[in-house]
Amino acid sequence: MATSARRGPYFCGIDAAMDVVAGKWKSLILWELHHHRTRRFAELRRGLPGVSEKMLIQHLREMEEDGLVHREVYREVPPKVEYSLTEHGVSLNAALATLGEWGTERIQRIGAEKVSVEAVGSGAPHPRRST
Repeated sequence: MATSARRGPYFCGIDAAMDVVAGKWKSLILWELHHHRTRRFAELRRGLPGVSEKMLIQHLREMEEDGLVHREVYREVPPKVEYSLTEHGVSLNAALATLGEWGTERIQRIGAEKVSVEAVGSGAPHPRRST
């Protein structure tokens, strides 16, 4: 595992945790890998409508450096690369579960639209992320 440039100093544990999950797509990458276990790059990109290739690559590299994501490269033609969560990534996802529950309650409380996973997977535009 590469050494990450993000090493503090931190004010508290939340500061250190947010340093690792900061970025629009990281929590959604964690969610996608949690639900599908292993994903190839193109599968991740399809599962996250609106993410650019550059941003997905950047976030995956940072998450790999932080020990959250494992990148497996298969020596074949064309090259095959798969991403999965490490134990550290699984534990972070578990820690974020309560935040997800809070968010679900907020969606209900404010009457916000919630897009189904099936609709997003079918190519329907995601209202919050479309540009």
